[in-house]
Amino acid sequence: MEMIYFDNSATTQTLPEAAERACLAMTREYYNPAAAYGAAFTVEKNVSEARSFAASLMGASSGEIIYTSGGTESNNAAVFGALRSVHGRKSIVTTAVEHPSVFETVNAAAKLFDAEVRYAPLRPDGTVDTDRLSEVLTPETSFVSIMHVNNELGGVNDLDRIAAKIRALSPSAVIHSDGVQAFMKVRTNKLPVDLYSVSGHKLHAPKGVGLLYVRSGVRFAGGQIGGGQERNLRSGTTNVPGILGLDTALHAYRANEAAWHSQMLRVKTRLYRNLIALPDVLLNGPSPEAGAPHILNLSFLGVRGEVLMHALEHYGVLVSTGSACSAKKQGKNRILNAVGISGARQEGAIRFSFCPFNTEEEADTAAEVIEGQLRLLRKYQRR
Repeated sequence: MEMIYFDNSATTQTLPEAAERACLAMTREYYNPAAAYGAAFTVEKNVSEARSFAASLMGASSGEIIYTSGGTESNNAAVFGALRSVHGRKSIVTTAVEHPSVFETVNAAAKLFDAEVRYAPLRPDGTVDTDRLSEVLTPETSFVSIMHVNNELGGVNDLDRIAAKIRALSPSAVIHSDGVQAFMKVRTNKLPVDLYSVSGHKLHAPKGVGLLYVRSGVRFAGGQIGGGQERNLRSGTTNVPGILGLDTALHAYRANEAAWHSQMLRVKTRLYRNLIALPDVLLNGPSPEAGAPHILNLSFLGVRGEVLMHALEHYGVLVSTGSACSAKKQGKNRILNAVGISGARQEGAIRFSFCPFNTEEEADTAAEVIEGQLRLLRKYQRR
């Protein structure tokens, strides 16, 4: 059996054309764009064109795009760069279901700056209850970070409504959103936030590249200090291979946007219908059509998710029990806890995540394997 890869929220296979573009930048167009000779100017021009295209996908200007090493750096830079620019007492609002690169960074920043942290109320699907945001927002709130798409449940936050509520109740707050699981997978024509994080390897680009949107005029102290690259907001030698590989992947996504979205949703829906018909299978998060097109979380009662995951791996079906960044940590799942999923339902949770190149045939095959393994594992579990 060929491998069926349903863990695309952890990482994606680099597109061949993106890998080729990165390779070309490493082997032939390898010049440092900060150098002062002609060949370097050409490389700088290529990076500038890539920056402009990425900005156009967000309704932004090229000067609002900072290239980083990926989502974690973008999120860290957003949190610390915004808070360092705030004078006086700092007050933070976030959610209990953020990715560790936001959740842990906010906690670290709160200790460093002696800041207060409040957690926004959530709906059962992992999205923010916008109607109750007023419970945590005050005129003194200085920084808000709310993810666009939840990486484990697939819930999509309405950033337009959320940002409007924050602007009304906390007009001086800087608003950040972790868009790692959302960018190019849900509509982002014009970002209503001040800071927005993106990771390349979730989009069939090479690992080690990402970007941070920083709205013009927003209070932001930047990230790494050094040689002054990225408008002195993120120093470090420009990662030309990564940037141009990401640019190639983003062009592919834009050219195939509607078809790729539809394909991911078809595979997700097919797998959901196959599996929800089995005994003791429960949906976690939003309905398939309401959530992001590429994330499905189900609980298989009577088995442990980790045991089922490894059983499926034996048959070439690769899935996960949650965020790859938390995969080797022991204990309860913070995200599922936050939305009230506990006990056997939490223990049996599996995340499936899709890319445009998955097929409905793979969904059928995976469902058959899962059904067989469930029957076997549940039999042993009852002994």
